[in-house]
Amino acid sequence: MMKIAIIGGTGVYDPQILNNIRDQEIATPYGVVRFKSGEYAGKEVAFLPRHGSNHSIPPHLINYRANIWAMKKVGVQNIIATTAVGSLNLAMKPGDFVLIDQFLDFIKNRTTTFYEGGERGVAHLDVTTPYCPSVRSLLAEIASRLGIALHQQGTYVCTEGPRFETPAEIKMFAKLGGDVVGMTNVPEVILAREAEICYATVSMVTNFAAGISPQPLTHQEVVEAMAANSENIKKLILSAIESLEPETDCACKHALAEYGGFKL
Repeated sequence: MMKIAIIGGTGVYDPQILNNIRDQEIATPYGVVRFKSGEYAGKEVAFLPRHGSNHSIPPHLINYRANIWAMKKVGVQNIIATTAVGSLNLAMKPGDFVLIDQFLDFIKNRTTTFYEGGERGVAHLDVTTPYCPSVRSLLAEIASRLGIALHQQGTYVCTEGPRFETPAEIKMFAKLGGDVVGMTNVPEVILAREAEICYATVSMVTNFAAGISPQPLTHQEVVEAMAANSENIKKLILSAIESLEPETDCACKHALAEYGGFKL
């Protein structure tokens, strides 16, 4: 059973960090999900490239509910997600890693819950701690041990995309307390918590955001920045997989206890 999953963001498409790679396909109520599975450190791991293997799915059209449902269905209890982000915080420079602990939700047209009434009913999810403290703590410890620079806290501003943000929006987000900006972490983090999966996000700063950056933003610079730091992200994730103990109890696994727990 696959108890650990990697959800790879922009620039993290390659499942070759795993051994014995196999193609997998899971049917969900929201559509079919295709992903890879492999092994590392004696553990079976799911690898799901969020945008597709060729970056063919834009942020606003990713089937977030199907992805998280599929991971839950195959037995995943821990998800390590990567995201490429622009920085609003001068202390978080291009090339830095940020261990996200909060988010600001500026998405517009995405469904953010599995509970829309009907047979599943309605659930009001607590997101005081949206990212798993246990997995975050492990990632911070490993980064320190490996000598990888990592900011242990950061607020992720999620926008709809696929366009980049205006300088005026970036000023607003910074005033509201945002540190980094991206297009994919919401609703992924919310759905993972509803599904009672321990979820953590490692964001890599690829550029300063609009109005802070001295030049216009391009997708190519994001991809190039991720590639330049790919070895560090691989080391961090693989070391975390070695140390993760998916069966360990955690508050994330009881996020919907009030509603009888999450049911597929």
